[in-house]
Amino acid sequence: QVQLAESGGGLVQAGGSLRLSCVASGLPFSDYAMGWFRQAPGKEREFVATISWSGGRTYYADSVKGRLTISRDNAKNTVALQMNSLNPEDTAVYYCAARRVLISTAPSEYTYWGQGTQVTVSS
Repeated sequence: QVQLAESGGGLVQAGGSLRLSCVASGLPFSDYAMGWFRQAPGKEREFVATISWSGGRTYYADSVKGRLTISRDNAKNTVALQMNSLNPEDTAVYYCAARRVLISTAPSEYTYWGQGTQVTVSS
């Protein structure tokens, strides 16, 4: 059974930082591209960042470029999202997701999803 478990969310003041982690089990992790998505209340789930199976390619939403960094450790089956210079518009539930091989920005193309972790940025 495939499981993706996010952690690291919380409440932070504007300008602060958080580091999200996602641990994967039940799948050959190094065969999968990983993505981070977020969903704010009343809004659709949106793409944040994605990383290739090797970690050699990354891609970010324009709204987070230069502030958020995605990384992975295939030896530990983990993907992380370092979030700096947070602002209230970053408030959302953050989800990690997995799809085989190729990176994608489309939520519909991801096969497996975690339960999400809440990030709240106060002004």
